[in-house]
Amino acid sequence: METTVAYKFVNWDVPALEILQNSRVYQLRMRLDRGESINHGDKNWITQYVNSNIYFKSAIPLQGYCFDFSDVLKRFWVKQDGQITENRTTDKTALREYLYGRIDSIVEIS
Repeated sequence: METTVAYKFVNWDVPALEILQNSRVYQLRMRLDRGESINHGDKNWITQYVNSNIYFKSAIPLQGYCFDFSDVLKRFWVKQDGQITENRTTDKTALREYLYGRIDSIVEIS
């Protein structure tokens, strides 16, 4: 069974998906689809871009395509500065590197 690397999420014309083969998000998605492991830097990169885009909560947009990483992301509640936020990340270490400032607590949501 072949999985889809990304899907188009915009109404307008976008370039072919093959053009994005050299992008980091495409290469990471392909590595994960092949069952390969990713290093700590890649986990940090995924966490950064999943949590800082305005379109998706568990995916990374690139030129009209959505690269879904929900299969490798975990959900966490983070209490920081008296507020609780929900973040999706590959692991707790990547979440700590993404966040800035003092963290009161981190709880994984199952």
